[in-house]
Amino acid sequence: MNGRVRDAVIVGGGPIGCAAAIALANAGLDVVVVEAHAGDQRAPDARTLALSWNSRLVLQRLHAWPANLRATAIDAIHISHRGRFGRAELSAADVQLPALGYVLRHADVHGALREKVLAMPVEFREGFTVEDIEIGDDLAEIKGTDSSGKQRILSRLVAVADGGAAVSKSLATEIRDHDYEQAAVVGLVRSDRPHRQRAYERFTPTGPIAFLPSSDEFAFVWSCKPERAPSLLTMNDDLFLKELQLAFGDRAGRFVGLRQRASFPLALRVMQERSSTRLVLLGNAAQSLHPIAGQGFNLGLRDVWDFAEVIRSHDRTDVGDHSITTRYRKQRRIDRAGGITFTDTLAKMFSTDFAPLALGRGLGLALLDILPPAKRQIMHHMIFGVGN
Repeated sequence: MNGRVRDAVIVGGGPIGCAAAIALANAGLDVVVVEAHAGDQRAPDARTLALSWNSRLVLQRLHAWPANLRATAIDAIHISHRGRFGRAELSAADVQLPALGYVLRHADVHGALREKVLAMPVEFREGFTVEDIEIGDDLAEIKGTDSSGKQRILSRLVAVADGGAAVSKSLATEIRDHDYEQAAVVGLVRSDRPHRQRAYERFTPTGPIAFLPSSDEFAFVWSCKPERAPSLLTMNDDLFLKELQLAFGDRAGRFVGLRQRASFPLALRVMQERSSTRLVLLGNAAQSLHPIAGQGFNLGLRDVWDFAEVIRSHDRTDVGDHSITTRYRKQRRIDRAGGITFTDTLAKMFSTDFAPLALGRGLGLALLDILPPAKRQIMHHMIFGVGN
């Protein structure tokens, strides 16, 4: 590779990496994306994403919300205790928005963002494995390999969006981990009644269960003990539906169909960059959250948008300068901390059946339902982030 110096290298070609490439290229930067997987090596991602109304606005501003993007609106969220006192209903009408958010396939969001990147003057290098990143005073050097052999890229800025994989771990001075001692079993389930764009968050003795309207089905996230997840994945469909119905109840109807089961462990991970200059971590590379409130991807998109805003407001002769990266971290501090604390508190509070705490949770839900200002404040944090 020659000695050409790029403005920004983005490590990771997933949805957050692609969003960052679009935002930084729109800000006038010379951008390179490096992705370890080649296009034909990436397995289809069957996960679903819950995007807030604000995240839709971000994607629209990036021109990455095409008319044919298959999205199911969330008009309301019903929150309740399984077998206990306390419930609350959050609706888009409460905050005068067309929807609280949208449910989309991860693969569809990624596809729309990737297609947009490939149509822009952005170099997208797939099959590039990053082996080392050296952060200097004036430049960063990214060393790696691709099908042609050893490669190096010089850049003024490195934005890591690898989802919290090896590269971001190697660049972190501090990694804070918390194991929730839970696993999430996810999939798609069909009910005998229409969902009417209503989502459900139900708290059970073994952990929360979320149901999100997705086309004519529900996408579910079932939190359970890690030792139970393997049996839930391998049992036949009829028995699984019976177990899910028993755990969730009949509030969403009777479950009659099932597909695409998978499982993953639930943990909190927060990482701090080792360098205050020329380096930023975005999305799950910076913070990986419990899915209880659907904040992870939305928080990552706000990382991307705010970073691009900081870039646009500064002299772009050196986009990795200490003043830019420091201002970005200060700008994101409140929202990141708020999102982490919010999801971590919910995950811990609603994953125990300790009677006094369960009673307090029930009272809290009941009060939330009858106090419109508190309800609107919670929804504002969920949709736009904390401090925004």
